[in-house]
Amino acid sequence: MQYEYAKEKYASLGVDTEEAMRQLSGIKISMHCWQGDDIKGFLFRDQELTGGIQATGNYPGAARTPAELRADMEEAFRMIPGKHKVNLHSTYADTDEKIDLNEIEPKHYAPWVEWAKEQGLGLDFNPTCFSHPKSESGFTLASADPAIRDFWVEHCKRSRRIGEYFGKELGQKAVTNIWIPDGFKDIPVDRLAPRVRLKEALDDILSEKLDPSANLDAVESKLFGIGSESYVVGSHEFYMGYAIKNHIAVCLDAGHFHPTEVISNKISSLLLFADEMLLHVSRPIRWDSDHVIVLDDELQEIAHEMVRNKLYERTHIGLDFFDASINRVAAWVIGMRNMEKALLKSFLEPTDTMKKMELEGDYTGRLAYMEEMKSMPWQAVWDEFCRRNNVPVGLQWLDEVRGYEAKVLSKRG
Repeated sequence: MQYEYAKEKYASLGVDTEEAMRQLSGIKISMHCWQGDDIKGFLFRDQELTGGIQATGNYPGAARTPAELRADMEEAFRMIPGKHKVNLHSTYADTDEKIDLNEIEPKHYAPWVEWAKEQGLGLDFNPTCFSHPKSESGFTLASADPAIRDFWVEHCKRSRRIGEYFGKELGQKAVTNIWIPDGFKDIPVDRLAPRVRLKEALDDILSEKLDPSANLDAVESKLFGIGSESYVVGSHEFYMGYAIKNHIAVCLDAGHFHPTEVISNKISSLLLFADEMLLHVSRPIRWDSDHVIVLDDELQEIAHEMVRNKLYERTHIGLDFFDASINRVAAWVIGMRNMEKALLKSFLEPTDTMKKMELEGDYTGRLAYMEEMKSMPWQAVWDEFCRRNNVPVGLQWLDEVRGYEAKVLSKRG
């Protein structure tokens, strides 16, 4: 049997494959709801996407209702080993009430909580500070208009309470992550004033003390976006300083930095000073284009950084991409399975041995081991992990997803 061969091969290097699978089983990845409907949500279905947000492609079968979206997620989770979380944006409320974003309450998300309980899932949350008439100026929390700013402050306050509600109801901490599109297309005169306003708005939002075991606040930076090419208020330096000072989480998004930067090299530095961290794992191509993640070098380095020093214990992993050019359920499955594969490969390293070589200056041995790991039979361990979790092995999942497309997705108008 392939697994027995792999088990013996890894054991010769001091690696316990059973322990690697056990550790992987303990990691929850937050699957983003917005891949299923191209980030349209359900509160304002006809509102055009703004704030630098766009999904390209017109593949048939996008979810049109909360029920359809949950059904699609259930189909995806049937192909994904382990129990995980779902990441919701505030516009995905499941309610017949006509409400605006400054009126959202936990009751508007109760169907999601009941579903999560049935499925054994956790929930995370995000205020939606884009694609709204009150974000058309390009500014929300940093707006110079007090009325606009107050609207978004209230929205974020309510979002935090919903995150806490999720955490208490489901018995696992929810991450409530704030990202805003605020910035200028061209070079500003005053870079400071918008950041002062943003700091004051965040201080107001966080002034209500919530249960830290139920809700973790996070803030997410960006280098630039469509309409904010020259200046983004919420820069990496701004949020890094704010988060560390206020003991909340920093969110690193793989697509929110310069094309020559990677987030893997930032993880160990930030977690020296921040208590917890949120990752939004996507695959940028030329810019923040949010492609489905593949098992490339950067994804593997992200996993290595989390596993080699057990930083996964303080890191919350969420996926963030929305590709409307392919089957949306397949996009979830490919992305989630690739994240797990990268983590498994990291858990299958003889980390202590390689660290010892590095400490002793044996860089020849270090390089030899790191390269050998690339051709070790990790796939056999992955297949075994899938079998034990009763999900399809190899490409068997693709036939099931195509069957679901034929029976369900292709019939949607």
